[in-house]
Amino acid sequence: MHLATRRALFKRLQAANPEPETELLYTTPFELLVAVMLSAHTTDKSVNAATRKLFPAANTPQALLRLGEEGIKSYIKTVGLYNAKARNLVGLCQQLIDQHGGEVPANREALEELPGVGRKTASVVLNMVFGHVEIAVDTHIFRVANRTGLAPGKTPRAVEDALMENTPDEFKKNAHHWLLLHGRYVCTARVPACPKCIIKDLCEYPDKTPAPALKKSDAPIVHKGATIKGSTKKKRRRGLVRLK
Repeated sequence: MHLATRRALFKRLQAANPEPETELLYTTPFELLVAVMLSAHTTDKSVNAATRKLFPAANTPQALLRLGEEGIKSYIKTVGLYNAKARNLVGLCQQLIDQHGGEVPANREALEELPGVGRKTASVVLNMVFGHVEIAVDTHIFRVANRTGLAPGKTPRAVEDALMENTPDEFKKNAHHWLLLHGRYVCTARVPACPKCIIKDLCEYPDKTPAPALKKSDAPIVHKGATIKGSTKKKRRRGLVRLK
């Protein structure tokens, strides 16, 4: 894909959503870290259902440690792999207290050393909390980048590297959100909504979903012998009278 096409693609996504935001619910850096960690292999809806109850009860490393692993499980059962995630949360909280004064660290190495935190989670936190230029790649972004031709790659890291290299600088900060939301709601896995896609003419995907065929025309039809109200002049203007 040419640079001009990439720029046009992101300009359209930007115009449609100038200030994109995550759909995960959070109010503090720690809450965001927990929510993103919980979102692995599950939906944001499931995570939000859990954190709506969890965060009012415990939204600091200290408070989560007091709940303990079993206590955390009781709040996050709507989340996939909740047993492992509860265990990781306890380890994450302990490490934050022991090594970072209970605060979320601002560098990738420290974040990725936390239990349950991988590259994608670290990238999201660095981008949203600390303003770093990072493009986290999840399944939605991986799909959109490959389908559109924006940043083809066989692995999430390959796609991330391509996006970081090829995305115009002015769009890098919000690229993650734009591509994720586009993949979640338009460029879906099974049947992408190509007919309503705002970038379909820029997309290189060869197997676009076709627009549904119209069942009937919306054009006015005059049946033989029908009487039409109004002057002949008006009828001619509307195309309802056959000219001899």
